[in-house]
Amino acid sequence: MNKTTIMAAILATATFTSGAMAGSLADPVVEPIVIIDEATSSSSGTALVVALAILFTLPALD
Repeated sequence: MNKTTIMAAILATATFTSGAMAGSLADPVVEPIVIIDEATSSSSGTALVVALAILFTLPALD
């Protein structure tokens, strides 16, 4: 084998066998995601209650 092939094999072995260390062991600092949900008003809730009240009182009227 020539010298270049041997050096390439040694370099590849040293690169792939060493432990990977990226950054430090400290906890990462992550900004929290803020989600703002705007409330929407709807009159369907009141209409539904009234409709159900009428529906349930109809059998009692007979």
